[in-house]
Amino acid sequence: MPIVESCIVCTYKITTIGVILFKGDYPSLFFSTFLSVSNEKIIMTERGLHPNMYPTTDWYSTLFNSMSINQRANFSISGGGTVARYYVAASYSNDSGNLKQNSRNNLNSNVNLDKYNIRSNVNVNITPTTEAVIRLNTTFDDYSGPVGGGSRIYQLTMQANPVLFKPYYEPDANYATAKHILFGNYGDAKYVNPYAEMSKGYQKWSKNLMLAQFELKQDLKFLTEGLKFRAMFNVNRYSEYSVQRFYKPFYYNINTFDPQSEQYTLSRLNPTEGTEYLNYEEGAKYISTMMYIDAAVEYNKVIADKHSLSGMLVFVTRQEEVANAGTLQQSLPSRNQGLSGRFTYSYDSRYFLEANFGYNGSERFSKKERWGFFPSVGAAWVVSNEKFFAPLTPVINQLKIRGTYGLVGNDAIGSQSERFFYLSQVNMNSSNRATRWGERLDNVINGVEVSRYENDKITWEISKKLNVGLELSLFNRLSIIAEYFNEQRSNILVNRIIPSAMGVLPAVKSNLGEAEGGGFDLEMNYNFTAPGSNFFASARGSFTYATSKITKWEEPDYSKTPWLSAVGRPISQWTGLIADRLFIDEYEVKNSPKQFGEYGAGDIKYHDINGDGVISDLDKVAMGHPVEPEINYGFGASFGWKGIDFSFFFQGAARQSFWLNTSATAPFVNANTEGLIGNNALLSFYANDYWSEANPNSYAKWPRLSNYLVDNNQRLSTWFMQDAAYIRLKSLELGYSLPKQWISKIRMENLRLYCSASNLVTWSAFKEWDPEMAGNGLAYPIQRVFNLGVNITF
Repeated sequence: MPIVESCIVCTYKITTIGVILFKGDYPSLFFSTFLSVSNEKIIMTERGLHPNMYPTTDWYSTLFNSMSINQRANFSISGGGTVARYYVAASYSNDSGNLKQNSRNNLNSNVNLDKYNIRSNVNVNITPTTEAVIRLNTTFDDYSGPVGGGSRIYQLTMQANPVLFKPYYEPDANYATAKHILFGNYGDAKYVNPYAEMSKGYQKWSKNLMLAQFELKQDLKFLTEGLKFRAMFNVNRYSEYSVQRFYKPFYYNINTFDPQSEQYTLSRLNPTEGTEYLNYEEGAKYISTMMYIDAAVEYNKVIADKHSLSGMLVFVTRQEEVANAGTLQQSLPSRNQGLSGRFTYSYDSRYFLEANFGYNGSERFSKKERWGFFPSVGAAWVVSNEKFFAPLTPVINQLKIRGTYGLVGNDAIGSQSERFFYLSQVNMNSSNRATRWGERLDNVINGVEVSRYENDKITWEISKKLNVGLELSLFNRLSIIAEYFNEQRSNILVNRIIPSAMGVLPAVKSNLGEAEGGGFDLEMNYNFTAPGSNFFASARGSFTYATSKITKWEEPDYSKTPWLSAVGRPISQWTGLIADRLFIDEYEVKNSPKQFGEYGAGDIKYHDINGDGVISDLDKVAMGHPVEPEINYGFGASFGWKGIDFSFFFQGAARQSFWLNTSATAPFVNANTEGLIGNNALLSFYANDYWSEANPNSYAKWPRLSNYLVDNNQRLSTWFMQDAAYIRLKSLELGYSLPKQWISKIRMENLRLYCSASNLVTWSAFKEWDPEMAGNGLAYPIQRVFNLGVNITF
């Protein structure tokens, strides 16, 4: 598993000495952690002497193994005859974590995820023209792991102090009979000890999804040839729950130490808080049921071998209900209905026309806005089927030009709490609007609070979509699909700008936003089989370029400050301050525009865009590329020869930016959100290039070091903007299929052995960690996976 390189141990040694080197406003971690640091501790820690008293803990190696083993198993069988057919499949997978376990602990907190899936399809011909289909699919996920999850343990590992205490201590004479692990800590036992957090208990969750589907198909050829009917009833049931079982660790530290004998005595830091029994906490429970019914009538007809007609009408109704939604409105069943149709005509397999419509109703809108009509049309021309094209068909096997244009409606706008826009949300007994009265003001009456006004004008978001494509096949080996697409979105839900003096407290929304997007797709496939040999080769590749921009938005008049306007900006592009460099000295600080909070030399200097002498939100501009990639691509190939097969696939993205999460990766800062003391490790990325009095580099990657978050440096700006473009060797696989004459003797149709790997190598301009992790290099890393397996077919 690739991890982020950090100077966990060496950093603390360096910054301990840094207490002497750094002056004034530049405290180090140990300045804040220890009121005084002895030379003896510095020397002993650096030399690695007396590790019980002067530990240098590599927390990562203490908690994590370098690898874990996972298993996969799949089974399927199918059969039947002319009356009934069946297909049954089952799969099992086990994913285990790489957390180490203490043999003294009588519970296993390592990650373990079991997934079970069972699928069954049964097709029965009730009559020669009637077919019934039953489909059952169920999935069970059972998880157990450390309290808070494996990602939490990893993050705590990156926050733990390596020189204050050991993960745990062997018992001294006073605690020789202790029945619990003697975990290490310091002071009031409020420091992060990831080993204790990993070992203290476990959490379990279970997720179940059951899908049952019944479909009936009826051929109505006794009425007219080509007429068919089908109806389908579908029910999905999803449920999940979680529970935690844990004890409260006892924490210890060394009280006295004899350097000659290496003997020590321990003191218990939290004698009244630890427990030797398990506590129990229930987590969230969630149950939902979704019912889906559709009925369709279909007609297909070929006239005079050249005219092909088809039509279809589909009625759909859907209902979903959540058992513990939390509010009255959200607990009501969600319902949608719609009628859609498709009509096609083709002539001589050369010219194709298609018309579609959808007439859909949504519960989210008022009666006058509830139903929306969304038509579309399409046409295609297969040039290669024309007579004049016949001389070119040995080279150009297929040439097809196609295009579509239509409307698409979207009712999934706003948040779940805004489900019914046309209904107001009023709390008739709100303590936020309480009134006190009486002689002592001890009588309280709650008031009325409006959290949403009714709005019967909210309606569907509409997209006008245009697609133009070209399909090309060459030499019966190479196929190319190229497509241009454009989308014009209107009725985007936005917040209205209403002066506070009007007294309209809840936000008012309206369908005023507009945006557009476009781009192109390219897909290529190549297949080759050598005549008279067992060699084959295939290659595939895809490339997508998609951009977007806002064309209309509810915002103040930015005619004098156009850089503040969202209009013309890509939808997912962030805005922030332009960082010029780091301040050189205090003189420059005093003679520059005023910035944020307390700041000084070595902090980020921002550009005053509007020239008013103050750095503020009025100086924010669009930065970098969107946080969603505008370019996505992938390519790979497969080869086979005499039972041996080999394949690989690369994927990549470009024109994408991300920003370092400074609050999560700032060195020495207590980033723990659980009330503990946990200082971020100093990443080598920062350790190799940061501003200091000894190295006053105005373009260093990290500003001056501090044991607190400097407000000025936390502003979103170009200083911490990074290029997220990458290319990754996503998968690699090598397999061998045994000769059929070998396995036919044991009634096998196929036996294939294979080994595969994923996430092997990543190339990127950003070298510090995987760019798909974005800004937080101290988060749980993306894992490399290696597989060994066998496929057997009877």
